[in-house]
Amino acid sequence: MRSVFVDQLFLHDIRSYRSLEVGFGPGLTFLTGQNGSGKSSVLEAISYLASGRSFRGAPLEALVRLGCDRGVVRGATRVEGRQVLVESELIPGGRSRTLVNKQPLRAGSGRRDLLSVTVFSPDDLVIIKGGPGERRDVIDGLLRSLHPRNEGLLTDLDRILRQRNALLKQAGGRLTPEVAMTLDVWDAKLAGTGESVAAARDQLVEDLRPFMQQAYNDIADVHQRTPVGLRYRCTFISGGFAAALDAGRLDDVKRAVTRVGPHRDDLEVSVDTRQSRTHASQGEQRTLALALRLAGHRLLAERLEATPVLLLDDVFSELDRSRSAALLQHLPPGQVLLASATEAPLGAVVETMMDVTMFERASTVVVRSVSTGDKPVESVDEIALSRVEEHEIPYEVSSGIA
Repeated sequence: MRSVFVDQLFLHDIRSYRSLEVGFGPGLTFLTGQNGSGKSSVLEAISYLASGRSFRGAPLEALVRLGCDRGVVRGATRVEGRQVLVESELIPGGRSRTLVNKQPLRAGSGRRDLLSVTVFSPDDLVIIKGGPGERRDVIDGLLRSLHPRNEGLLTDLDRILRQRNALLKQAGGRLTPEVAMTLDVWDAKLAGTGESVAAARDQLVEDLRPFMQQAYNDIADVHQRTPVGLRYRCTFISGGFAAALDAGRLDDVKRAVTRVGPHRDDLEVSVDTRQSRTHASQGEQRTLALALRLAGHRLLAERLEATPVLLLDDVFSELDRSRSAALLQHLPPGQVLLASATEAPLGAVVETMMDVTMFERASTVVVRSVSTGDKPVESVDEIALSRVEEHEIPYEVSSGIA
């Protein structure tokens, strides 16, 4: 299995950081610090290099430090021992760009081979508590990571659906022969693409089930197997998508919206046969959301034969002490960056500890990856950072992004 991890991260005018250089080890790095100290910003920057967007859903302008006209994120990643430099220049209101080893990232080319990440954040509670769209996004994200053709399939579905809905709005509630003829064309395209998307999602959910069950058991630390269910609920089971579109055409025209299709499907998550969205406590919902992320992480590692970097943001929130400890005991192989305002559970084996509050005390900061060895961490006092003043180590933006 290929090893992929982040060796070093360089930030320039990103969020609250003027300049930051930080190195990471290949194992577990524990980022600790008070709320608002910048822990999530470090994880967000790594995620941006991998995906080109913020996992917090923030616009690009929010990532650039207040008052600055641009920001730069640079990451030295290591793939099977080979170092790859990925650099992104973020320009609010302008054209941002990304370089790979000083060469522009080609349009349409994926970043999966350069850096792949799995992210769990506090907002992931909405996966269980929120509407179907939140759960579809998780499945579709995994599909995109598994193969480039899935990206094209999902893009086509969105494009065709927008075109059909635009036609329905233009119809003004009247199914004229001209509208019916044009709908025939779009319905044929939508049916074929929609059934392909639904089939891919359904197969993925089936493949996820054993990983989900194992991840939940690991975190919940249960001795008796508590069944966790995943079920893809399709809105056009009998007769196929084409028949469902035909049957609902008149109502679609009246309502000016497509009411059946993969864009209305859902992923049901249950525990002990009860629907988690309505019957699980908030702590249990967070456990299930985390288990779903870890299940996807392990599935990707198995299929792609490369372990993504695991980013865990505020993961201990609403997990009790036993589940927090169980999570650390069952972390998947590979690089893990964990940010938390609380201390690591006693006895946890942490490769590197970093107190992010130290980052705020100098204009320019260099943080070396400091190993604690394989011994358990007893407290967050086992931290070693080197802090320097700005004039001692100037931050030089790569010549490729000037």
